[in-house]
This record gives sequence, structure tokens and C-alpha cells, in this order.
Amino acid sequence: MRFGIDIGHNCPPDTGANGIKFEDNLTLDVGNRVMGKLKDLGHQVIDCKPAKSDIVGNSLRQRCAKANESKVDIFVSIHFNAFNGFANGTEIFAVSDTAKKIAKSILNEIVQMGFFNRGIKNGSHLFVLRNINMPAILLECCFLDSAKDMKLFDSEAMANAIVKGLTGKLPVARVISVPDESQNPDVSILRLQKALNRLRITDYNSRPLDEDNAIGTATVSAINKFQEIVGIQQTGIAGDTTWGAINQVLAKPVLRKNHAAGIVMKYLQYRVGAEPDGIYGSFTEAAIQQFQTTNGLYADGIVGNLTWRKLIG
Repeated sequence: MRFGIDIGHNCPPDTGANGIKFEDNLTLDVGNRVMGKLKDLGHQVIDCKPAKSDIVGNSLRQRCAKANESKVDIFVSIHFNAFNGFANGTEIFAVSDTAKKIAKSILNEIVQMGFFNRGIKNGSHLFVLRNINMPAILLECCFLDSAKDMKLFDSEAMANAIVKGLTGKLPVARVISVPDESQNPDVSILRLQKALNRLRITDYNSRPLDEDNAIGTATVSAINKFQEIVGIQQTGIAGDTTWGAINQVLAKPVLRKNHAAGIVMKYLQYRVGAEPDGIYGSFTEAAIQQFQTTNGLYADGIVGNLTWRKLIG
């Protein structure tokens, strides 16, 4: 099937709500995961988020035009709610009977995660649902200003629920040798070597490390190289600061222009060949967009899950 996935907002001045978390970051994270999983299942995916727009109305029109011109089978617009800090749960807007059936399937998967079922609602007042030629839904995943919902929320689980609701199945989980958790407590030499290899940090001979669980000159040189890249003291020893830097990168945070700086930014600049100043400016944006284009990604300059997958898996 051909799915049109609309990552809500993320096109200034068309920006999302702000609460405990920022809607633009949440929709981008979940949307990228959904697109990746659908592709892994063999489906065609059309990214309907526009690259730029001067006004919100034009941003919405571009999303509809992209879906209609691409003749997608199903259109899904991903959003997060915000209200008063107390409202919570998941709701989905639809118009046609076919769209309502799709919405019900997705909603059933999401409420199994513990979210309150706010139901399927008439979306005839919503621009994107009024102007799409195929079955279309607008999903409000949960409330980003609700402490209850944010405690339940997990971007990977939410993406799985959406994909399972759309297709009835999920792609086979990929085996990842190094976990992505930013606070991973494993500081073994073997994990260190696996992590440095995953981050494409080579030894003094520009070779990947042997994952032999032993500290040798090659591993020490790779540690020094990583420390230099991210701008921390070069000791050749993987202490708390170095592990903290490694885990920050492996956490694969969403990065966007003028909203990213520091260790992860320096690593990213190293990978895309930009000046390593640790600040996400215009030159870095151009380098990231070139990397995205080269790797067959939508060149929006936003480093989300799909871009990170190309960088470190």
C-alpha cells in the first residue's frame, strides 16, 4: 500500500503546542518511526510534511496536495493534544466510514498502552481531512501537557501501535548490538568497542576496532579520537564523562536548526563534514541536508529517527 504520513506542524510558522514536551519534537519522532516501520514492511511511504511555508494555511495546503498528487491509499496526520494539564487520552478524527474503521483499529492498539479512550470524532472541520481525496485520519496521540500521558508515552511503542493498527503487523525487530538508552549502565570494554564501531570511530590505522573485550592501543586511540571529536579532555580512558558523551549520542535525540548544541552536535558535524563548533547553524544545516539527500531521505535538515538510522543504525 501507499501511505501518506503527515508529521504535524514542523514547518514554521506552522508550529505545534508546548507543554511538558514540545509537539514538533514528538510528532517528528513518532512520524519518522512510523515511516521507517512501514517501509520495513514493504509499503510505499510519502512524507507529506512541507519543507517550508510562509503561512500556516499554505503549510496545510501543501500537505494535502502532496497526498493527493501521490495518490496515496491512506493519509495519516500525526499530532499531540494540549489543553489544561488535566485532560488526557487519545482521540482520532475522521470523516468517511472507511477512515473511521482505520481510526478504530489504531485507537484499539493505542489504548492497550494505558491511554484513556477519547473516541473517534467527526473531523469535517479540519482542513486536511476536508481536502484529502482518500481515507484520511488525524491522530491526537495523547496530551503533551498531561503528566499522566507523558508518563505513559513512549515514542517507539506509539509508532508500533500506529503501524499495527494500519497494517495488522509489525516489522521484525532489528538486532541492535548497543542499546540506545541515554543512561545505559553497561561500561564494559566490549560495549565500549561495539559503541565506538557503531559510531564509526576508527583506530589510529583508520580501522574498526576488534571487539575482543580487551583494552589495547587501538581501542585507546579510538577513545582519544572520540574525545577529540566531541570536545572533552583526551585521556584515552573511558570514564564517566566519556560514557556520558557516548550515551548522549546513542540516545539519538531530535536535532533541529538553532535548537541543538554541544556534544551530540559536534559528533553530528564530524559525521556530515561540517565545521565542528557544536552549534547548529546554516552551514551545518546544509551539510545535514546533503547527507539526507545522499541517503535517500527527505532533506529537511531535522535530525530525527530516520537520519539517525543512516548515521548509527
